[in-house]
Amino acid sequence: MLLKQIDLIRLAALSPSVHRFFPSEYGTDIKHSPSSAAEIVHQAKLQVRQVLESETNDQLEYTYVVTGPWADANYPAYLGPLIDSPELGSIDIKTRKAVLLGGFGDDGGWKGEKIGMTTTSDVGKFVVAALLHPKASRNRALLVNSFTVTPPEIMAEFQRQTNTSEKDWAIEFTSLEALKEIEKEFWSNKSKLAPIATLRRIWTEGGALPAALNNAAIGVVETDSLADAVKLAIETQLSKQSEKANDGRVFM
Repeated sequence: MLLKQIDLIRLAALSPSVHRFFPSEYGTDIKHSPSSAAEIVHQAKLQVRQVLESETNDQLEYTYVVTGPWADANYPAYLGPLIDSPELGSIDIKTRKAVLLGGFGDDGGWKGEKIGMTTTSDVGKFVVAALLHPKASRNRALLVNSFTVTPPEIMAEFQRQTNTSEKDWAIEFTSLEALKEIEKEFWSNKSKLAPIATLRRIWTEGGALPAALNNAAIGVVETDSLADAVKLAIETQLSKQSEKANDGRVFM
């Protein structure tokens, strides 16, 4: 689906009335590190960027809105249950079962990286802000997010809002090393969740932790909080929206 944008880009470049193209980024930073270019899940977006940057010249400007993973509970997003493969990370308030990606070290500190996440409402806010700040957003990737957290902080907020404690939940952990092995197995078996495994491995090893945010560059000062995202996630889970079949989004 992402590659279908290439035809749209080429058509837009021929139109005198189209001045800016926003490709479907809205997810992981595909140039977070040198290894990002080799990730299977990044290839389509890299091809789209290549066309925008090499074929359109100054005829068509572009903006990449890079939000990190969505702070959402609709399947298969990060704040919901991943019933098919909970070992990839899952929070299920109905069963009070959770699997967190990462783990605690011998010193009691969290070993995993923080994750920069964006609520769906803030995704829209950032796009509008980029349009309202055309010079600041011209021909660049905007690294933005709503908040930055660790999985234990997310879990603590779920417990706070459901009036539960850690002892009320069955909490397990998938280490980064184990996640990498699961990812390899899923790709080998051509699992439909292989892209999800890759994305969650990327996030767990720091691929959703921007060195610097561009929120202020486009005038965004206030964003949704973790509490806001968890509140909506709980409502989503209770309304059974999170159990609907995957509609094609993989929250990349």
